Amino acid sequence: MKLGLYLCTQFPPGDDVTARLGETIEQVRLARRLGWASLWAAHHYLTAPLQMIQPLPLLARLLPEAEGMTVGPNILVLPLLNPVHVAEEAATMDVLSGGRYVLGVGLGYRDEEFAALGVRRAERVGRLAEGIEVIRKLWRDERVTHHGAHYAVRDLGLGLKPLQKPGPPIWVAASTEPAIRRAAALGDAWLITFYPSLPLLTGQMRLYRRAWEEAGRGAPGETPILRECYVSPSHRTALEECRGPLEYKYRAYAAWGQDRFLPEGERFDQPFERFVRDRFIIGDPSFCREELARYREALGVDHLIVRVQWPGLEQARVLRTIELLGRIAGG
Repeated sequence: MKLGLYLCTQFPPGDDVTARLGETIEQVRLARRLGWASLWAAHHYLTAPLQMIQPLPLLARLLPEAEGMTVGPNILVLPLLNPVHVAEEAATMDVLSGGRYVLGVGLGYRDEEFAALGVRRAERVGRLAEGIEVIRKLWRDERVTHHGAHYAVRDLGLGLKPLQKPGPPIWVAASTEPAIRRAAALGDAWLITFYPSLPLLTGQMRLYRRAWEEAGRGAPGETPILRECYVSPSHRTALEECRGPLEYKYRAYAAWGQDRFLPEGERFDQPFERFVRDRFIIGDPSFCREELARYREALGVDHLIVRVQWPGLEQARVLRTIELLGRIAGG
């Protein structure tokens, strides 16, 4: 199974972001040395009081440390962005990375972002689908003419084409049944998010594979999944070691309304011990190895993208998880 590192890019008020960037560089260097396959960063706007680094400038800065690794945003909130802008930046990132760029996209969910950027939230599904269409045309064709409901391009083309032909893979994040069907129709992969539990995902994966087959798309490519992960030498104390930073992170998600689309039993307002079960991978190396095998068997996933740091978790423990997980996946 490939391993991907999902970077922590949100920091509490008053935290020294410059110092955190130095730690991030150290994390990426270690992950690359241990054979990790990919590197990812999230996308949001107007996150105050949380300080947040934007994904593409950060990934561009990290390319020397991540040489040979796949890189990409996970995810860009595509309905908030003009697809011409996204296609141009993706082509540049693909060239800079040596053809190892993946464009991760999703609908977005924060009302504040849509309001501030002047985009009607009710249009987000249409903007996502049409945006992907425009991006692929711009990557593929020398000249593009497109007249759609949301975007227009008149006989123009990108000055710089991506190295990957016809363009970088587009992975579509989804966590509800309509969105999963949409990911099967529009994306090169369904990007499974952090939040759904394994029992819920088992049924959703069947739905995705059925929708993929019905779309007549041939054999699917990679099957990535995002999980929170913490590995400790002591299984007994692992959860308590990372509990505070994880709870901080998910309180912020709850305040943003991240869980309002999930079934009631999947939402974040439940006892922490119950919430992490079948959702996060937290424990000693033996337990985490068993969990990786369980996810692979239940879902057929082959690219595990993990977040191993949350605001307040010290660097030594982050590096330890990267090292231990690298050994688990490599062994």
